[in-house]
Amino acid sequence: GGAPKKAAPAKAKAAPKGAAAAAPADPQTLFKPTFARSRERLKELLGRGAGAVGSKVVVAGWVRTLREAVKGTCLFVELNDGSCLASIQVVCGQDSTKGFDAAKACGGAGASLRVSGEVVESMGKGQAVEIRASDVTVLGATRGGPGRTIGAQTYPLAKKYHTPEHLRTHAHLRPRSRIGSAVVRVRNALAFATHEFFQKRGFLYVHTPLITAADCEGAGEQFTVTTLLPTEHEKAAIPMTKDGKVDYTKDFFGRQTGLTVSGQLNVETHAVSLADCYTFGPTFRAENSNTSRHLAEFWMIEPEVSFAVLADDIALAEDYLKYCVAAALTRCADDLAFFEESKTEAGLRKRLEALVATPFKRLEYTEAIEVLKKHMKDGSAKFENTAVERGIRVAS
Repeated sequence: GGAPKKAAPAKAKAAPKGAAAAAPADPQTLFKPTFARSRERLKELLGRGAGAVGSKVVVAGWVRTLREAVKGTCLFVELNDGSCLASIQVVCGQDSTKGFDAAKACGGAGASLRVSGEVVESMGKGQAVEIRASDVTVLGATRGGPGRTIGAQTYPLAKKYHTPEHLRTHAHLRPRSRIGSAVVRVRNALAFATHEFFQKRGFLYVHTPLITAADCEGAGEQFTVTTLLPTEHEKAAIPMTKDGKVDYTKDFFGRQTGLTVSGQLNVETHAVSLADCYTFGPTFRAENSNTSRHLAEFWMIEPEVSFAVLADDIALAEDYLKYCVAAALTRCADDLAFFEESKTEAGLRKRLEALVATPFKRLEYTEAIEVLKKHMKDGSAKFENTAVERGIRVAS
């Protein structure tokens, strides 16, 4: 009558011969990474807040403002590296900072600096920490004018607000502006969220061609791609057919081609072989349009869902839109707050939060027409197109 014997643990079944081993969750576990920045990004440094006080750091970036104090023996530099909207103040002393004279003569706004120093608590307003520089290296001075002399007098970006029109005339410096850098960071977050959303749901990313002989939407508004045109300094005749049309058989591809207006047609061929997939890339429209809804070049997301019904497609669209907006809210809070401070985007975050929190209403087409007619009749809504009847195409 002793204690009952414990059952032996069941042996795990061996994987069948030829079966692939389970892939590791993180590809990085298969190799030893070698890349490491020689500097700390301001986004991470400022994210540490007061916890960074006392640490030795190396940062690098571009000067937004530089001012002298104490009869030129002290410099206050506002440095930004593009990783976030906020900059950090760097304090340089004539007797305490190696490279002080070079930093003083760097030309000011637009110069590129590498700074080594200690993070200290800031006495200034609106900033928790600053860097007391021990060493400053000028990586690139600000130069301008006919003689390329050092100085910020001709640097196109000042501390003041710049209009989009001004920034377009200096496109190479547009990312240096607050609004330009904020737009890039938000677009980066939205593009990453796009891939993240579809990859998490098992969609395959398909690269569709940018140069194509197919006019996907049949609108005939493509930019033509050709090598038949002579170069600027040549006067060669363009080959023509007997009926007076351009002979594209003599062209690079042997037929007429253009920049794609949509990757949809190509990705559909993958959807009937690979099931759920998507394409995300630049598309081009040769439309003389001055509206915000049509651009000559823009990026378009085009998912294809196999073995689904319309309700599935609608649900996917709602989830995708909310996922991207939520990603912007959680990952680009400072940039959205900056947009909101502008006069044109008041209440931006509240609108975005409401979009994420509110379920989308599903309407049958007939019901939507009746809703439009009702609101037009009682005067609660006005539309440019007053001929609202069943059969019309409901525009956005």
